Amino acid sequence: MSAYHVADARNYIKLDAMENPYSWPDDVQQAWLTHLKSCPLNRYPDPAATELTAALRDSNAIPDDVGLLLGNGSDEIIQILLMALPPDASVLAPEPGFVMYRQIARSLGLRYRGVPLLPDSFDLDLPAMLDAIETERPSLIFLAYPNNPTGNLFDAAAMQRILTAAPGLVVVDEAYAPFADASFLGQLARYPNLLVMRTVSKLGLAGLRLGFLVGDPVLLAQLDKVRLPYNINCLTQSTATFVLRNPQFLYEQIGWIREQRTEVMTALMALDGIATYPSSANFILFRVLSKSADEVFAALKQQGVLVKNVSPQGGVLQGCLRVTIGRPTENLAFLNALRHAL
Repeated sequence: MSAYHVADARNYIKLDAMENPYSWPDDVQQAWLTHLKSCPLNRYPDPAATELTAALRDSNAIPDDVGLLLGNGSDEIIQILLMALPPDASVLAPEPGFVMYRQIARSLGLRYRGVPLLPDSFDLDLPAMLDAIETERPSLIFLAYPNNPTGNLFDAAAMQRILTAAPGLVVVDEAYAPFADASFLGQLARYPNLLVMRTVSKLGLAGLRLGFLVGDPVLLAQLDKVRLPYNINCLTQSTATFVLRNPQFLYEQIGWIREQRTEVMTALMALDGIATYPSSANFILFRVLSKSADEVFAALKQQGVLVKNVSPQGGVLQGCLRVTIGRPTENLAFLNALRHAL
């Protein structure tokens, strides 16, 4: 294993981490600071995060009879899920996918199997997935929707086939839901083994580290046994509750990002020497055809633009870079730098 590496982004245009690039309006910041005055830092936080849970239910249209489990980012949710499995359990996920599925599973000594996506389209290889399910009998399957780092939405019918065939739980990771017009939240009643995981990070609150899991309350009550107490600190609870009760500015920013995604995609498609892939997230994956991805990544960095080089992961990602959608000026700087790099 190797540690999860985060690049030093100081003095760069930071387009490598799928963050919302916009700050808060001044009036919202002032109202937030006033709100924080009531946060009792000398006390342990509410272990049930009661107000925050209610705000999450309202903002995500989660019924009261559906279970909700909070985590310190989606990473902790993934860790909770995997820690609850028996030591001989098998975990399955399409690859490439979110690296923490593999990272945490292997750190816990679980059997992890990645099933390659179809090359070029990055769609699920349904026959291969169903064969792996039959062979491995996984206790847990992760499906990112949209997928990271490819940005595409898997075919919903294929995912339903997997849900039906799975002998254990299926976690649909909807971290990028704000940028996609698709969700499996409405399928919870249909599939008792379905859990939906979301985060507020991509919405624009990455610094808070807040993720949540939705599903059968009986299942989530068991997972709650693995959760550490007081895992959501009072500043996160207070801030997230405040924002989720006043989310209009974030929705406006999401709209800007989606518009910029279209503009950046159009500009990328007009360039020679690269191939672009459709995205329902706040980033775009593209493949360098004319040079090595490492060379283009280094050239972008030399010009002050930091993107994510996913080519070292190999396989279907060979030659690929991933760029987060930033502010219009940042996107323009990236496109200009890419033209020079090519």
